Amino acid sequence: MKKKVVILGGGPNRIGQGIEFDYCCCHAAFALKEEGVASIMVNCNPETVSTDYDTSDRLYFEPLTFEDIMNIIEREKPIGVIVQFGGQTPLNLAVPLLKAGVNLLGTSADSIDIAEDRKRFKHMLDKLGLLQPVNGTAFTFDQAKEVAGQIGYPVLVRPSYVLGGRAMEIAYDEKVLEKFIKEAAEVSEGHPVLVDKFLEDAIEVDVDLVGDGRDFVIGGIMEHIEQAGVHSGDAAMSLPTYTLSGEILREIRRATIHMAGELNIVGLMNVQYAVKDSKVYVLEVNPRASRTVPFVSKVIGVPLAKLATKVMLGKKLKELGFTKELVPKHVAIKESVFPFNRFPGVDIILGPEMKSTGEVMGIDVDFGQAYIKSQLAAGQRLPKKGNVFISVSDRDKRSIILIAKKLKDLGFKIYASSGTAQVLEKINISAKILPKISEGSPNVLDLMKEGKLQLVINTPSGRIPRLDEIKIRSQVIRYGIPYTTTIFGAQATVSGIEVLLKKKLKVKSLQEYYARAARG
Repeated sequence: MKKKVVILGGGPNRIGQGIEFDYCCCHAAFALKEEGVASIMVNCNPETVSTDYDTSDRLYFEPLTFEDIMNIIEREKPIGVIVQFGGQTPLNLAVPLLKAGVNLLGTSADSIDIAEDRKRFKHMLDKLGLLQPVNGTAFTFDQAKEVAGQIGYPVLVRPSYVLGGRAMEIAYDEKVLEKFIKEAAEVSEGHPVLVDKFLEDAIEVDVDLVGDGRDFVIGGIMEHIEQAGVHSGDAAMSLPTYTLSGEILREIRRATIHMAGELNIVGLMNVQYAVKDSKVYVLEVNPRASRTVPFVSKVIGVPLAKLATKVMLGKKLKELGFTKELVPKHVAIKESVFPFNRFPGVDIILGPEMKSTGEVMGIDVDFGQAYIKSQLAAGQRLPKKGNVFISVSDRDKRSIILIAKKLKDLGFKIYASSGTAQVLEKINISAKILPKISEGSPNVLDLMKEGKLQLVINTPSGRIPRLDEIKIRSQVIRYGIPYTTTIFGAQATVSGIEVLLKKKLKVKSLQEYYARAARG
């Protein structure tokens, strides 16, 4: 009789449950077929490829609950179950399934628990001599207030064991903390709420790795384009990194391999880091497939989810021919796609809670060309000329100067809020001041309506934004105007516009990029 393996999918379709997990589940089924093992898919999303009748040998269209999965296991009697490919939903079932005597393929349930349990995770980092932001746990507002008082604001409030950064927020003061802690406590369902020191203006980094329990190989190191604080499912990313020093990258590689060894990773692992003041902080470790696995796989030309499935069956990375990190010679940008045009009036500002519903990739020989392709694919039609409206928070006013100067040099006319305009005028960048929406016309909304604005740069003044900001950001969606809400995004956008004006974009197949990389 043919051996069977059960693959647990991601469950019903919702924001935060990326289609990227479906990609991993499908590749797991394909890998099992290549190894002569029958695949049994358990998933309940009608819009996924994993639930197509010909993807796996057998499909159970059932909820991802302990009871339903146990019924399937009792009926099918598989040699093991894979929980790594469906995101947080199946991962949360790892310990209950293990206690019920189920054989989990890949990384052990105990290692998964170390990564999820804050105390055990901190103990592991201390043992390895790795840094993490100062943090604490709380069940109530009073406890959270005490923790925040000890570590200092701003703090990142997040429930444990949740998907897509649900109810995760940045609190800059006690009043905001009280609002967010109640939401997080409701979502946590008996688990503590995590309160971490938020590292402002840090660079966030994602790393994907595959391991066989003995050898561990990094698939890709991705640098977020937006600063830390934007959920990795929403952030634009560059592979390879584009601003990090060789020293920082060496530390990231060292820390990643050490943690993989300590957790005895068999399959996939994702690590999120923050880099601030030349120090590398570990934010979290996910001993499972991440949303970036399909992106990394396509950039480097190696099917990481397939390799992970085969090592779970007992194969070694050496015999599979994947023994060292492949740093691409080309540049690939992952950009997110958002559903804001379906939700009129919703604020488009990005934060720790995931809002995107898809992603695209731009690829070329340099950052600017790859970035502009990613924007075009995501539906952002960046302008070659016209008018730009700029309104940034006080902390971004210094950084906006070079961006505004570049836009001026490229021939754009600048409109700005009074505060931003004053800063620009000091260094001889002329900007036409627009009154606040409540103060009269013509204001920024009037210009949008008349088609006189081709780009909007608007960074938030705080986590609870002002009314004018919300109106501006909701109207850019209504009128289809390209926009950015972060300084890092604005810098990349201007680089992309410069490419549009000075270079002609070319199209090449992924295979041509792989061949170029192989030639060195």
